Amino acid sequence: MRYLLPLALLVACAASPDGSSPPASLRLVSYNIKHGLGMDGVLDLERVGDYLAATGADVVLLQEVDERASRSGGVDQAAALGARLGMTAHFAPFMDFQGGRYGLAILAAPQVMAAEVVALPAGTLEPRSAMVVTLDVDGAPLRVANAHLDWLADDERRVAQARALLEALIVEGGEGPGAPGPVILGGDLNDVPESRTLALLQGWSAFGRVGPAAPTFPADAPDRTIDHFLIAPVGAFPGATVLVLDEPVISDHRPVQLDVVLGE
Repeated sequence: MRYLLPLALLVACAASPDGSSPPASLRLVSYNIKHGLGMDGVLDLERVGDYLAATGADVVLLQEVDERASRSGGVDQAAALGARLGMTAHFAPFMDFQGGRYGLAILAAPQVMAAEVVALPAGTLEPRSAMVVTLDVDGAPLRVANAHLDWLADDERRVAQARALLEALIVEGGEGPGAPGPVILGGDLNDVPESRTLALLQGWSAFGRVGPAAPTFPADAPDRTIDHFLIAPVGAFPGATVLVLDEPVISDHRPVQLDVVLGE
C-alpha cells in the first residue's frame, strides 16, 4: 500500500483534519510477459520479476504465463514471480502445453479472500480462461479480473469471450465472481478502444474504460492500444490514473499501470 499525498503534506499531518487516516492507494500492473521472452530474443524471467518489483505494484495481472512448460525451462512462472515479489500467485490455465500448462495469472500482496477461474469460449487456436480474485483491501472486498482474449483479426470469438466475461462479473446479487461490488478488469484484450469488444464491455453501463491512451503493442515501436483497464461500476474510483510504462525490451507488450485511491 502507498499514499498518494505529497510527502510534505504527510510530514505536516499524519491524519486528515477529522483525525482519520489519509486515503490509501492500490497500484495494479497488467503485463503480457510472453513467458519471459524479450524482444531481444532472450528468455529471462528474472528480469521480468526485477522490473515488476521496481514498479511498486500491489497487484499484478500477467498474461502468457507458463507453468512448467519445457520452452521456459520447466519453471512455474506464476509461483516464481509471486515468490520474488512477496505475493500470492493464482494461475488460470488455458491448456496443457509442452509438459506443463499455459495461461495467465494474478499476483497479489493484499489478502485474497477468493479466487476463481472463469472458463471463456475457446479462441480460434487455443482455449481461454479468465482469473477473478476477491481482495481484502483495508477491510473492504475488491474484485480484480484478468483476461487475455482471442487475437485473430476476425473478432467474433473475442466478442463472445467478452460477453461471457461480463456475464460472469456483472450480475445482481449472488456470491462468487458475480457478487456485487466494485470490479477492476485488466489485461490483454487484443482489441483497440473503438472496437466492438470494448464497446460491448462498456455497453452494459457497467464498465468504464479508464485507459490507457497511449499505444501498448508492439513494445519496441507501439502503434496500437490493446492492453486495457476498466472499472465497474463506472466512476467507482474517480481518481484512477493509467500509464503505459516505458519498457521496450522485456516483452512484446508494454506494461500498463493503474493507480486507484481507495475510499473516494
